[in-house]
Amino acid sequence: MALDERARHELFLGLEQVLGPERAETLMELMPPVGWADVATKRDLDALEERMNLRFELVDQRFEGVDRRFEALDQRFVALDQRFVALDERFVALDGRFGALDQRFEASEHKLLAGFRAELLAQTNVITAQMNGMTAQMNGMTGQMRVLILAIIGAMVSVAALVVSADRLS
Repeated sequence: MALDERARHELFLGLEQVLGPERAETLMELMPPVGWADVATKRDLDALEERMNLRFELVDQRFEGVDRRFEALDQRFVALDQRFVALDERFVALDGRFGALDQRFEASEHKLLAGFRAELLAQTNVITAQMNGMTAQMNGMTGQMRVLILAIIGAMVSVAALVVSADRLS
């Protein structure tokens, strides 16, 4: 016989006549609201617990897999960090080498400038000496030129005197 609300109500009415309204209500509250087939037994709960445990074990296994993946990723990040540290060290060494190269270029630049200045000063001194020599020669030539001009003038005066004397003699 299927239990429905009408049958439950009739049972309550019968209990109320026999036991009284309070006791009938207490007894009805102790009865399940549906049929006994819908009530879970200890065995049902144990089976449910076992299924839940299996599911939780599967979830735990999945989480362990995820944890292993994260550990592998962490190891890859550690390796990557080590590579970056090595690269940083190489860049520091390269910066040092460039610094040394800059110092060598600066030293070479100073040497070249000093050599250029020295050569320029030497050439300037040579040119100045040559110009001084030329000035001295020109001063000597000026004196000689005066003597030569005076000699030419004297020779011309002598020739003119000879021409005038010869003209008078004739």
